[in-house]
Amino acid sequence: MFNAERFIDEQIKKIRQDVKGKAIIAASGGVDSTVCAALVGKAIGERLLAIYVDTGFMRKGETESVDKMLRRLGVNHRVVDAGDEYFDALKGVTEPEQKRKIIGERFIRIFEREAKMFGAEFLVQGTIAPDWIESGGGLRDTIKSHHNVGGLPKDMSLKLVEPLRDLYKDEVRKVGRALKIEVAEKQPFPGPALAIRVMGEPTRESVAIVREACAIVEEEIEIAASKGKMKLPWQYFAVLLPVKSVGVQGDIRAYGFTIAVRAVDSVDAMTAVYSKMPHDVLETISSRITNEMKAKVNRVVYDVTNKPPATIEWE
Repeated sequence: MFNAERFIDEQIKKIRQDVKGKAIIAASGGVDSTVCAALVGKAIGERLLAIYVDTGFMRKGETESVDKMLRRLGVNHRVVDAGDEYFDALKGVTEPEQKRKIIGERFIRIFEREAKMFGAEFLVQGTIAPDWIESGGGLRDTIKSHHNVGGLPKDMSLKLVEPLRDLYKDEVRKVGRALKIEVAEKQPFPGPALAIRVMGEPTRESVAIVREACAIVEEEIEIAASKGKMKLPWQYFAVLLPVKSVGVQGDIRAYGFTIAVRAVDSVDAMTAVYSKMPHDVLETISSRITNEMKAKVNRVVYDVTNKPPATIEWE
């Protein structure tokens, strides 16, 4: 049986042996990277610098929230605003694998710049087992290239350190609880962020639409769970589809986008079942999205596909 306390002790010793100089860590504010930052911070202290990259694809209020959380953790960190860089790099890009690899490559180039200024030669990542399993290699098929695996450039100058590489999400949460990390129960959020919740090219307009829709979905589901109407799903979010359909708002013809709502239950992210959400919660979500975003969205659908055959994220 997995023992979180023993894992922490073993990894702290290993990190101290492997990382002799300074290191930077890719810190998204999610469970994996935050647990990793806390673990490596215990091992090497001020020799670690956490880098949070605001790609322009973050959720509503995410950057401010992560900045405050890293301050509370006492982690030495820096916030890098790279929105323009990412939107320029993804201009005209629609294919999911290409998106993920471009995003991964941009992350590394930013980390290399930051590492040079800090004098670091190591890059720590919160990579976990499902990341490299789904990214393929050897006899494994590529399901989707996770940005922190398939997006790594071959000429990367930094030495990679991945303390959580062999853990699954439920084990990472156990480590987080043992470290008393406040985000240990936080729902997963993909490294490429909202760029892969926009089907098609992630423009500033399309990302703004899905950001607002995601905020509504998260808020209404969390309200319903707090009232005992439903169990809080393992992961829940909105996806913007690249097609428009005809609708009517008031007595005026509408021609707007479609938002798909996705909510799943899982343990380790390798398999998942769609959440059996109450219809009144779905109706509230649909009404809010179409009323508050009536100039943009006129249709909401719910994804009832398990993993497999689908993946949790749409891209």
